[in-house]
Amino acid sequence: MNNPINPITEDDIANFLVNTPDFFDRHAQLLSTVRIVNPHGQRAVSLQERQADMLREKIRALEQRMMEMIRNGSDNAVLADRLHRWAQSLMILQQPADLPGAIVTEIQHHFMVPQVALRVWRVADKFQKKTFAQNISEDVKSFTQGLKVPYCGANNDFEAVQWLAHPHEAKSVALLPLRNNAKPWTDALDSTPTGDCIGLLVLASPDPQRFHPSMGTDVLSRIAELAAAALTRLQ
Repeated sequence: MNNPINPITEDDIANFLVNTPDFFDRHAQLLSTVRIVNPHGQRAVSLQERQADMLREKIRALEQRMMEMIRNGSDNAVLADRLHRWAQSLMILQQPADLPGAIVTEIQHHFMVPQVALRVWRVADKFQKKTFAQNISEDVKSFTQGLKVPYCGANNDFEAVQWLAHPHEAKSVALLPLRNNAKPWTDALDSTPTGDCIGLLVLASPDPQRFHPSMGTDVLSRIAELAAAALTRLQ
């Protein structure tokens, strides 16, 4: 009995065309007769037209990516400028006791954060009775020491949120541990933070998405590092 002839499949045709790149060179007239469905309409178009559409789509995608890169670059430049101006505002202060208040108000101003609070511990005796050194429990200190990177996300009834003027309005928060002599968290060799915590910075917003778990924390880390360095004047 003769074996039945295996029918040619679409995969066979595709493999043939892939492995025979000169096929359309020998049968160039086919390119103008092949008709395929236009994904953006009901009419059929030629192969050349479809290829042109695909190229235009790729160009549009590349243009969108380029615009996103430009926007990101512009946003980064704006953030860098705000960070620079905020750091400047701290450097010109003459009295160490003015630093915590300036850190809070300038973050609100430059980074448009609705609520900010700060507490500092391990301060010199003459600063012990200042507001920024009060109402700090051992639980808060332990929690802060355990933060390896800034926490960003929902307000899960954190004790430190009670430092805010309107804690009930804090739907999302960023908690920034302030470390003494901290190694930069973005160190290429070892990103593990070092140094004992000397304070905690609380940023809060009524917008549940202002501070979210997937957001980048590079700028927040820089704020924490600069604030901690400035606050060492209180020790």
